[in-house]
Amino acid sequence: MNQNLKMNERPEVDEVITRIADYAVNGKIEDEEALKTAQYVLLDTLGCGLLALRYPECSKHLGPIVPGTTVPNGVRVPGTQFELDPVQGAFNIGTIIRWLDYNDTWLAAEWGHPSDNLGGILATADYISRKNVSLGKEPLKIEEILVWIVKAHEIQGVLALENSLNRQGLDHVLFVKVASTAVVTAMLGGNTAQVENGVSQAWIDNSSLRTYRHAPNAGSRKSWAAGDATSRAVRLALMTLKGEMGYASALSAPEWGFEDVLFGGNKISLAQDFDTYVIKNVLFKVSYPAEFHAQTAAEAAIQLHAEIKDRLDEIKEIKITTHESAIRIIDKTGPLHNPADRDHSLQYITAIGLIYGELNADHYEDDIAENPLIDELREKMYTVENEQYTKDYLDEEKRSIANAVQIIFEDGSKTEEIAIEYPLGHRFRRGEAIPFLEEKYLDALKTRFPSDQAENIFDLSIDSKVLRETSVNEFMERLMI
Repeated sequence: MNQNLKMNERPEVDEVITRIADYAVNGKIEDEEALKTAQYVLLDTLGCGLLALRYPECSKHLGPIVPGTTVPNGVRVPGTQFELDPVQGAFNIGTIIRWLDYNDTWLAAEWGHPSDNLGGILATADYISRKNVSLGKEPLKIEEILVWIVKAHEIQGVLALENSLNRQGLDHVLFVKVASTAVVTAMLGGNTAQVENGVSQAWIDNSSLRTYRHAPNAGSRKSWAAGDATSRAVRLALMTLKGEMGYASALSAPEWGFEDVLFGGNKISLAQDFDTYVIKNVLFKVSYPAEFHAQTAAEAAIQLHAEIKDRLDEIKEIKITTHESAIRIIDKTGPLHNPADRDHSLQYITAIGLIYGELNADHYEDDIAENPLIDELREKMYTVENEQYTKDYLDEEKRSIANAVQIIFEDGSKTEEIAIEYPLGHRFRRGEAIPFLEEKYLDALKTRFPSDQAENIFDLSIDSKVLRETSVNEFMERLMI
């Protein structure tokens, strides 16, 4: 063994960890565009969670670990009657948020869903607020939640810019765990040293394998993995504030640190300083509950539907031109075994758009998937990488997610190639997207609440001035059934 590995001198805290902790505790968020975007993140994320409650495979995961457990002043789970401890509350909220693959997305060297952190943020904020009220203190305000949303997005998103977990076979929810641990520890009153300790624990936990996101094992764990990560963050934060120590070189320790053990000896790097870049450039899933690399393919297919719907049996080939990440992640042939498998299939999503002219979560269920026409079209599809699409996908000024779809018929005729570079939720189409985001949120509210109650929640949610001054505990109370 290298003699240097035997030296037991306390190292300096890894720079990445110190920078995360300093931003979590001391970062000032005053950018109005960032805070306004965080407001839309909050309402869109809650809406996604409410929609997921329609599906038994999701709701079976909800509630206390031990049935019948009661928690005084517990964390409320939106759209339910559950009041849980903060850790299990974070798991519940995080799970409903992610279940339908419909919340916001960040695409870089690593991709992910920064709003997954709201599981830990909302659970912790409700816990703090209800505890404060019981002690005669002031609860947190929603404005504070918006600040923590910005910070969690920034930490996860900046980590993702240059550090590709997926190329090491690891899942992106590690970055959820790190970001959630940082902000939750700070929310609970942790200082920079304590946040460093908590974040080091998150790195030492390492990460889930991506096995459950890929053929031949794609499955429903991908829908609760982020809930697991953000709830683990709350657990680590609570332990840290009880005095649990941290590990200074959790990333860089020779042989035993994260970088050597799980990151191929590469260094975890921060491409830029933490500010408000990520929240202002985050991608909203406005139209379709589908893996984001396929959003523009779905849009193109739906545009083609009217032209080809009466000629489906005449199709010879379907050409999908796409970018490298889509080919690596969601280009699937062969059987698709469950909804989680289907919503991560470029071909399945495209087929649904061509056949039905729409795409919603119900299209991934077995009764729709049994339509033999879907697999017939999938077998006629082939994918081609456009190198410019791949380049623009990684360009920090563009961050495009381009796909093109073209139909070739048996008689040699063909449709126009429908190419879409930026989906509706992209920052280049943000103004166009906002009315649809609001409509999506209101529709989601109406799946769980009577119309009048849904309208009241909606009116509060889109009124920035009133919402920011609303106490967290009051807001969470409104979301109970």
